[in-house]
Amino acid sequence: MKLLRLGEKELISAIKKEFSVMPKSLLVGIGDDAAVIKAGKTHFIFTKDLLLEDIHFISSFHPPRLLGRKSLNVSLSDIAAMGGTPKYAMLGLGLPFRTDPGWIEDFFSGFKSAALDEGVNLIGGDISRAKKITLSVTVVGEGTNIIKRSEAKPGSILFVSGTLGDARQGLLLLKRGFKLGDDKRADVLLKAFLDPVPKISLGQELSRLKLASSMIDISDGLSVDLEHICQESGCGAEIQLEKLPLSPELGAFQRKPYDFALHGGEDYQLLFSVSSEKIKSISRLQKKYMITSIGCMIPEKEIILIDQRGKRKRLEIKGWEHF
Repeated sequence: MKLLRLGEKELISAIKKEFSVMPKSLLVGIGDDAAVIKAGKTHFIFTKDLLLEDIHFISSFHPPRLLGRKSLNVSLSDIAAMGGTPKYAMLGLGLPFRTDPGWIEDFFSGFKSAALDEGVNLIGGDISRAKKITLSVTVVGEGTNIIKRSEAKPGSILFVSGTLGDARQGLLLLKRGFKLGDDKRADVLLKAFLDPVPKISLGQELSRLKLASSMIDISDGLSVDLEHICQESGCGAEIQLEKLPLSPELGAFQRKPYDFALHGGEDYQLLFSVSSEKIKSISRLQKKYMITSIGCMIPEKEIILIDQRGKRKRLEIKGWEHF
């Protein structure tokens, strides 16, 4: 297996093939937002995320307290995508030798605040010296009606929570020198990148009410993450460009907001499919959450984008991939 010849998807597929023999207790394995193991009547949900300095964050841009929050919240978002409840976290922390103690204190203050927000307990981990800041977070949750990526069916309606593209624009503003407090409109976008909020309560309600047939959190960009659902479910999708939910703040700073909505990463919103028979129940949830219908699943194994003039074309997949 030569890494340079593989993209991220190919690498994951190769690993999945190599470890294809799994115990019966494993309900969901490699290829979803999290793994699920059945132990008696309980379903335990396991997820892990890495945040690496100069790849996932730039320390001069990211206040340590908000980085502490984000390091946990991106993993909590995976639990949300399975419809679960997060319970425990473990933290792997690699730090340069002369890291400022004040930075460490602020980081853990943020991590603790995110944990308290969702009732999560930090129960262990590991600490090591590293050339750059390295964060590895494992979260364990519980759930009953687990929502996977692989159960979408043709004819199901696609929904997203919140607005799309804000986090990518927030990163660009940081690189342009914007800071929190400089501009109220910019603050919305900066916070979307620096301090994303996992949609745990929405995921739990979709699970409890058995409304979502498939779900994923939007971490790598809508186009990439929708492709994951299509590949795992064995069908395709049709997206209406003008239905993508955009914030007025994104429109104020970005001339091509729809490109950011389609391909910008790190929004940590939920993308999910719902059978047409359950649409009335979704309309009730829309009174509590911002949920937008953006298209539907189709039998053909392709993703089609319908623009504002009704022209159909194959959607180019351009979100974040590591390799």
